[in-house]
Amino acid sequence: MSVIRVVVAEDMAVLREYFTGIINENEDMKVVGEAGRGEEVFAILETVEADVLLTDIEMAERFDGIRTAEILRRIYPQLRVVFLTVHEDNETIFGAYEAGAIDYVFKTAPAEEIVESIRLAHQNRSPIRPEVADKIRSEFSRIRKNESDIINAVNIMSLFSQSEREIIKLLIEQRKIREIARIRCVEVSTIKSQIGIILRKCNMKRTKNLVQLIESLNLQNYFKLR
Repeated sequence: MSVIRVVVAEDMAVLREYFTGIINENEDMKVVGEAGRGEEVFAILETVEADVLLTDIEMAERFDGIRTAEILRRIYPQLRVVFLTVHEDNETIFGAYEAGAIDYVFKTAPAEEIVESIRLAHQNRSPIRPEVADKIRSEFSRIRKNESDIINAVNIMSLFSQSEREIIKLLIEQRKIREIARIRCVEVSTIKSQIGIILRKCNMKRTKNLVQLIESLNLQNYFKLR
């Protein structure tokens, strides 16, 4: 039976000792190195071979766990990474997987769960926990909606004339209709008519909604004067 070689990276010594202890209690794995900072992980891997890195996602020193994993993925592509965390926000979870994590596990999880995460990582198996699956589904829906909004917005923007883009730019700047008319050197009624045409093209009733859509999609630069 091959033994899984594990490096433990955790900046709190008491936790590092705890994780090392629960790993070494298993016959099929052993700790071959301990690190309290990201830099120490690199030094360890230069002298020993490891299969799995069990690392804190946020170490207090220069390199945090995510940054360390991103670099290690390029240097040691065969190394499997399991993150230890106390956070469950989307940014932390997605950042972990983007850095190349096979899994992430809470520091407060039962010892059996942490050990099993190491085994699965060694087999290159990435279990999707229910709470993570929910977050992924939510993020996927958000991305799809955002993509749809962008496509619709771009299609709409292509309908605007240069004159209409200039008016929209002034609306984004929170200019009043009378001020826009003065800047454009036209009658207020003309600006009202042009704004009405713009809103009909967008299938909207209020300029406020149009401005909010443009700002939410970061399309303000499209309306810069050319």
